[in-house]
Amino acid sequence: MLYTSPAIERAIEQLSRLPGIGRKSAQRLVFYLLKIPEEQVSELAQSLTELKQKVRYCSVCFNLTEEDPCPICRDPARDRSTICVVEQPNDVLALEKTGQYRGLYHVLGGSLSPLDGIGPENLRVRELVQRLQGGEVREVIVATNPNAEGEATAIYLAQLIKPLGIKLSRIARGIPVGSDLEYADEITLARALEGRIDL
Repeated sequence: MLYTSPAIERAIEQLSRLPGIGRKSAQRLVFYLLKIPEEQVSELAQSLTELKQKVRYCSVCFNLTEEDPCPICRDPARDRSTICVVEQPNDVLALEKTGQYRGLYHVLGGSLSPLDGIGPENLRVRELVQRLQGGEVREVIVATNPNAEGEATAIYLAQLIKPLGIKLSRIARGIPVGSDLEYADEITLARALEGRIDL
């Protein structure tokens, strides 16, 4: 029988519920939190409470924000003729870090996954189609993940968007920078060949 504090056990149990955190990692985090000053733990607890109280979805693009609409949707310098469709808010963050895209976004909130019971009605597809009705959008860039669910979502979106007469594109996929061809799988190599560019 383990003799430990009920408070320690509760903290380990709660932290191990987080994605990517197993019991051992949760235990390490709990013992780390016990070592640091109480003020730091209080700041962490307060930041988590504020996170839940202040952050919400943008009513336009469904990105996470503290202001509605979000700063990207409000920015007059953004190209309003282009919408990049992504699965999750963290995808917006990844694309924004590149500094290469200056259009707007639409966050679906996931991808199609019939095995998990996720169909179009569980995503923000209807809201996307409504955004495309105004005539201002000339291109939709589909930036779903390069897996089976992301591909199924891209195909579904193409069937919905093409009849609207809006240009539809998909982000290129291929070999990551710094990797070797011999370690790439066949699908990745095939996509890299399809997405080749002129030199």
